[in-house]
Amino acid sequence: GASRPDLSNTQFFIDALIDAGISRDDPAVKNAIKFVSRCQNLAGESNQAEWAKNASEDDKGGFVYNPGAAKDKKGLTPEGGLRSTGGLGYAGLKSFLYAGVGKDDPRVKAAIAYLRRHYTLDENPGQKDSGLYYYFHVFAKAMDALGEDDFDDAKGAKHDWRKELFDTLKKRQGQDGSWTNSNKDLMEGQPELATAFALLSLSYTKGK
Repeated sequence: GASRPDLSNTQFFIDALIDAGISRDDPAVKNAIKFVSRCQNLAGESNQAEWAKNASEDDKGGFVYNPGAAKDKKGLTPEGGLRSTGGLGYAGLKSFLYAGVGKDDPRVKAAIAYLRRHYTLDENPGQKDSGLYYYFHVFAKAMDALGEDDFDDAKGAKHDWRKELFDTLKKRQGQDGSWTNSNKDLMEGQPELATAFALLSLSYTKGK
């Protein structure tokens, strides 16, 4: 059968539309954001799915890869919800901001609150080291779109995210100048892909 849409591909689709100069009022952008909203662990007008209503407090505001996974009963929490993950949290926030959804929108506020609770550059929250360089990439793009030099986590600690990302990538760089993930999920064991993600991420750090 036809493959289901997913949040990862949808956020890149939104990137491409906006970079091409497509209006944020274009139906393609509006429809993409409707799908992003249906991937968010936030019950309400934009997402009336049962799994969103059953989201744990910790998962609220985050995002899932494919809301259709609930139909297969795969990955459901004991409460009947779906787990949010860090990389998708930044992908979802970035999608909203790129598409012109305001910072006062409840969906954006909830996404930021989720990311404040899970701020880290040590892992991809919810997936450990799986997709780590993809995580760095969407982290950088979302933080840049948010437009804040410092990001406060839920405990009140202030983070110079550009410097922390720069330092993290510097520490992980191999002697030959490349990057690679020891976790080969999502093909990040290939230095060509991990290095591309790392360099794209570094472009947002302003040489911190």
